[in-house]
Amino acid sequence: MRVIVVGAGVVGTMHAWHAVSRGHEVVQIERESEARGASLRNFGQIWVSGRAGGEELETALRARELWEGIGRRVPGLGFRACGSLTPLRTPAEIAVAEAAVARPDAAARGYKLLAAEEARALNPALRGEFAAALWCERDAAVEPRTAQLALKAELLASGRYTYLGGREVRDVVGAASVRDDHGDIHTGDAVILATGAWLGGLVRELAGPGLPVRRVRLQMMQTDPLGEPLTTSVADADSFRYYPAYRGEALDALNAHQPQDPVAAEHRMQLLMVQRTDGGLTIGDTHEYEHPFAFDTVEEPYEHLTRVVETFLGRPLPRIRHRWAGVYAQCTDTSRVVHRQQVADGVWLVTGPGGRGMTCSPAIAETTADQLSW
Repeated sequence: MRVIVVGAGVVGTMHAWHAVSRGHEVVQIERESEARGASLRNFGQIWVSGRAGGEELETALRARELWEGIGRRVPGLGFRACGSLTPLRTPAEIAVAEAAVARPDAAARGYKLLAAEEARALNPALRGEFAAALWCERDAAVEPRTAQLALKAELLASGRYTYLGGREVRDVVGAASVRDDHGDIHTGDAVILATGAWLGGLVRELAGPGLPVRRVRLQMMQTDPLGEPLTTSVADADSFRYYPAYRGEALDALNAHQPQDPVAAEHRMQLLMVQRTDGGLTIGDTHEYEHPFAFDTVEEPYEHLTRVVETFLGRPLPRIRHRWAGVYAQCTDTSRVVHRQQVADGVWLVTGPGGRGMTCSPAIAETTADQLSW
């Protein structure tokens, strides 16, 4: 079988991975020389903790298992089973964590409510003031800026994989066939359009105006090396307001009696923080949904994040080395993990995982392969 994958972000690359792993030939086409979108502009978190119960959590847990297995084969992914801590300062925040630990799926997530000294034993870099912390053992991380390159190198070694960068697919020209902007036609037994936040042009023509996917913009930053290990990923209690696993009466009470910081509320923010293999910290993020998006980054969110991180670390943040914005595609039907649609004969569009893309992509691609009987 020959599979044409359009898009070299993490979703497209995981489709290529599953196809090659099942013995098929793959041609992967990317309009940039290498992927430069949301797959590189994220935390690299395999984030199980906040996922909605049911299909979303099952997908994240399966993806976590797949990431670990792929990480053993491809050390360049930088996979590490670091878990996450969410430091908690107030009774209202602790109440949300207690409700999470009481969920029937808490054990599957690896939830545990820790005293402050227990949290510091897991992550000694957290020297700031907090009363308790929510631990999620199943969270993990990879290196987003290099993961696709490491996966591509392993795919090339299979002898059944061809990568074509700097080519934009313009047309579907027959069953499971596409034409790129060089005029070349690529024919297979299946075409996967994993085009990320590129929702115009050919995607709009094929999927029609009712595509239930929107674009979301974020801002993030990365620091110089911390100078010591940050042994877990770190979130703050604003993440409770963002992730569906924490919804309920305790979160309603938090929102009613402990309003979000005005800057965080304006920019729909949460703190997530992961240490990179070079020692720097990736920190974010904001969420912007209204079009047209701003073309510049604004400073207030970075100042807010710096304050929050410094209160957890109990020390000044290292110099900020990079700031950036990114855009990802999010399915507006919250009952689905991803939007998967046959848009032409032998052509499937797979898009809109939202902030779950890095976490769930191995399982999303596995489901596509199973449904198409690869």
